Amino acid sequence: MMQHEPTAFVVDDDAAVRDSLRLLLRSIGLKAETYPSAAEFLQGYDATRPGCLVLDVRMPGMSGLELQEKLEELHSTLPIIFLTAHGDVPMAVKAVKAGAIDFIQKPFRDQELIDKIQHAMEENARTRRRLTDHQGIVARIESLTPREHQVMELVVAGKANKVIAIDLGLSQRTVEIHRARVMKKMAADSVSQLVQMVMQARE
Repeated sequence: MMQHEPTAFVVDDDAAVRDSLRLLLRSIGLKAETYPSAAEFLQGYDATRPGCLVLDVRMPGMSGLELQEKLEELHSTLPIIFLTAHGDVPMAVKAVKAGAIDFIQKPFRDQELIDKIQHAMEENARTRRRLTDHQGIVARIESLTPREHQVMELVVAGKANKVIAIDLGLSQRTVEIHRARVMKKMAADSVSQLVQMVMQARE
């Protein structure tokens, strides 16, 4: 799968703000894309692209808060940093309570914004790693046969092979074979690791 470069997506109806942010971010080696409206950002939105969203609270048409709600519906993992004028701080606080990672008031110090963006990108990378790990575990569980799945559930419940054999009406040797296959398919080195994987898959 193609690896996308982390990008700061800037959505602001003020052309001067867009231009200055693009230049600022590129000057420190960060990839930046700018959009004059929430609608235009949504048209090009690609859930596979990592990074963060720098979003103006107040914009004509769809507001920053409305875009945040829309991205929530799309299960977006992009962290959002809101840009806000002084009078919009209560709106920005509301946005943070709704899941935005941070907000910053205009006019802002360049370094403060850079720090927040870098933090947001690191957070996004961690989230994406967790999702990838989760998807991998779910796929391995789905690769188990129905009987292997039964054995796995009883192993995770802390039952010994002898008890599992009685519960499932199998020989202990058969249970041992299924258990070994489960551990191999799940790429688990220990029962405790298997338990952690199953718990992670259920989150």
